[in-house]
Amino acid sequence: MEIVKNNGPITGEQIAERLSLTRATLRPDLAILTMAGFLDARPRVGYFYSGKKTGQAVVESMTNMKVKDFQSIPIVVAEDMSVYDAICQMFLEDVGTLFVVDKNAYLTGVLSRKDLLRTAIGSQDLNNIPVHIIMTRMPNVAFCFKTDGLIQAANKLIERQIDALPVVVEHPDGYEVVGRMTKTNITRAFLSLAENHDL
Repeated sequence: MEIVKNNGPITGEQIAERLSLTRATLRPDLAILTMAGFLDARPRVGYFYSGKKTGQAVVESMTNMKVKDFQSIPIVVAEDMSVYDAICQMFLEDVGTLFVVDKNAYLTGVLSRKDLLRTAIGSQDLNNIPVHIIMTRMPNVAFCFKTDGLIQAANKLIERQIDALPVVVEHPDGYEVVGRMTKTNITRAFLSLAENHDL
């Protein structure tokens, strides 16, 4: 394959000559590489590297995809922010999830659109309700680490039926939010896989 990659198009005879083999000895190997999609063959032209990847290569690429390669910037709010301000923040940032942190900037909870909508439907004054009253609290918050596999993160999103995971770094006193992983990030990764493998 290296010979074809560096010298293609190249004939079977020329490949055999470089490897000090007969054309007949090499024929089955070239047939397998062509059927597997690594090489293309054109009559009277020769073999050239097609650049296509096997299914196994796609699987390997998927398992090697990490959260850190596709995470986006987290939108973080303080525990004492009002529900009204949180709604404004969500619209301004165009996100579906806000991560709530304490005064040490450690993750204490998550605010979803549903949490905010549920509160807004009531007759309370949204300026007087802090977000820590309505948020989903730790330890009930699903999160992931930068080194986690993308498939692992996608499974958490699906299992919990949520839109986003905070990407965290663990400290002795809590978790610092350093990113977010959303269904959009997963879709972007999926598309990049398709592009890289000519799917």
